Amino acid sequence: MNFPTITEEQRFARLQFPQGKVRMVLDTDTYNEIDDQFAVIYSLLSGEKLQVEAFYAAPFHNEKSSGPTDGMQRSYDELLRIRDLMKLPEHPPIYKGAERYMPGASEPVMSDAARDLIRRALDSSPEEPLYVVAIGAITNVASAIVQEPSIINNIVVVWLGGHALNWPDTREFNLKQDPHAARIILDSGVPLVLVPCMGVATHLTTTLSELRDYVKDTGPVGSYLYHSFEETAADHKGHSRVIWDISTIACLLDERYVESDFVHSPLLTEEITWGHDTTRHIIRCVRFLHRDRIFKDLFDKLEQFGKRS
Repeated sequence: MNFPTITEEQRFARLQFPQGKVRMVLDTDTYNEIDDQFAVIYSLLSGEKLQVEAFYAAPFHNEKSSGPTDGMQRSYDELLRIRDLMKLPEHPPIYKGAERYMPGASEPVMSDAARDLIRRALDSSPEEPLYVVAIGAITNVASAIVQEPSIINNIVVVWLGGHALNWPDTREFNLKQDPHAARIILDSGVPLVLVPCMGVATHLTTTLSELRDYVKDTGPVGSYLYHSFEETAADHKGHSRVIWDISTIACLLDERYVESDFVHSPLLTEEITWGHDTTRHIIRCVRFLHRDRIFKDLFDKLEQFGKRS
């Protein structure tokens, strides 16, 4: 496919930490795990920095769904549940995403989510881009890019996908579900902030006792997050769980939360491993997350929200 060419100067400018308030959409397989709920709520609690314009339900298939269509529908329903819990019945709008993964590199799977993303991206500009935060299989975002390649001029994608670039494989759940979509994101030249899972976002762990101290009693939203976490294990003694989806939100909130490098966009091989080519365009790749700062910010915002509710 032919994608618009972005100069390296433009790319570096777009990949700097955003100043001021940013417009964003969140593409999420919300019912897949409990960390999506944390990320959705974190984004909505961060109105000082983030203007959340829409949520997109992403497909997923594991033991919690009967297939990608069911996974997307369950994620859509979970987004509605969270929005109601936070007493935001009308906004942000929630759109259903793809009912299947991309069957080929140039075959988009169109959906209400992809169409809304195209519309919002075309209404944006390189100077004030739309930040597209993705924490699931990236089918919706890649489909929008394939359908309307010009939108890469006006967006920045922040994606939790794959593993650290030195990991022996990159068979991470978000990436391996739709390799065709992942390759579009990595190959198209769209400005990309990549947050790897194993080796990077795995640092964002918490425990039931920590959530009992700082989240449980902050109101209905905190109680919901606490009990969702509690239900993930029968025995929480010595048990921790990674809440890695909040990493993408942290990337937009405070540059002190994240350490990252400019690297050449990796190649995704047929074996679902990383390949390296120094002639490829530059992306920003996160290499470290300041766990304590991020969780303190989340806990503080839950407490403040609970007092207002």
